[in-house]
Amino acid sequence: MTLKCIARLRSRRVVQEHLLRASNEAATGGGCCWANLPQELLWEVLLKIEDSESSWPQRKNVVACAGVCRSWRIIIKQIVKVPQLSGKLTFPISVKQPGPKDSLLQCFIKRNRSTQTYYLYLGLTNSLLDVGKFLLAARKCRRPTCTDYIISLQAEDISKGKNAYVGRLRSNFLGTKFTVFDGQPPHAGAKMAKSRSSRLANLKQVSPRVPSGNYPMAHISYELNTLGSRGPRRMQCNMNTIPATSIGPGGLAPTQAEFSLNNVNPSPSVPIFHSKSASMENCVSGPSTDQKNGLVLTNKAPRWHEQLQCWCLNFHGRVTVASVKNFQLVASSEDGSAGPVHEKIILQFGKVGKDLFTMDYRYPISAFQAFAICLSSFDTKIACE
Repeated sequence: MTLKCIARLRSRRVVQEHLLRASNEAATGGGCCWANLPQELLWEVLLKIEDSESSWPQRKNVVACAGVCRSWRIIIKQIVKVPQLSGKLTFPISVKQPGPKDSLLQCFIKRNRSTQTYYLYLGLTNSLLDVGKFLLAARKCRRPTCTDYIISLQAEDISKGKNAYVGRLRSNFLGTKFTVFDGQPPHAGAKMAKSRSSRLANLKQVSPRVPSGNYPMAHISYELNTLGSRGPRRMQCNMNTIPATSIGPGGLAPTQAEFSLNNVNPSPSVPIFHSKSASMENCVSGPSTDQKNGLVLTNKAPRWHEQLQCWCLNFHGRVTVASVKNFQLVASSEDGSAGPVHEKIILQFGKVGKDLFTMDYRYPISAFQAFAICLSSFDTKIACE
């Protein structure tokens, strides 16, 4: 009996050592059988997979290929283009990269009133009853003087102290002014806003694995309705991290290439990849900006419909229910002379059901920024209505 136990323990130890050795080889790309394929053949195979699996849920195969080994991951990251060029969301970092330039990327938001949570999905078809691909989740947290919306990559456990934390939206007491905070630097040279969590991080009183970033990246303001006149809300979004020149010919918007090293994989099935260098130059590409030179978005003015006796905007069938929350954002011209680029809709949001809303966005804002702007519309604004 004793000999059998010893033999069983030895065999188990041998298996564990073999698995550990195999995982180490796969992680480093050395000794893995899949990493030894000819580079030309591997490139051609992965390129065909990327071309054929163009939409979700089939696109999960592209993500799976990037998780095979280091050499596969390097090739996949070279093949897969950013959303502004391909119009596709592939890896988790895609939600923080600018949307496509040529068209609006169709998404929708589901609201859970009982738990005060909001879920962002990528639309897979043109139907408003689409199941969708989950992208982001947000939870509303009421405080004595403000309201916070914590935004996360996870749908279940939403908290700022979790590794899936992406950013947050904070409102003032009246719900007329909002600030969007990024969990990691949105561009090189970005400064973290001072808060209790950031001070604790500087004092090393919190775990270094906890993402405690607090970088302001946008300010949203709603115009006060002092006269009590009926009509849609008037809003303005100052995108501090996006230069106003980004919408012009040859303009560029900052593009985050990867999550910071303190963000670990939020889900075993959706890998997040990191490079060996943790420098900001490798994480963010594009120019940095400030509030004075940043892009300003304003809501498109609706027209009054005499027959329907209401304010109307053309959402091209994407909005079916009239609501004060509905809006379309366009770029505001600096000198007051609006051109074709200022007529192009960058973000539109509207109601299609009791707790269902559509959200369509494009370059130069990301899904995360668009989601945060739409969350501000959910908040109660007594002084604006």
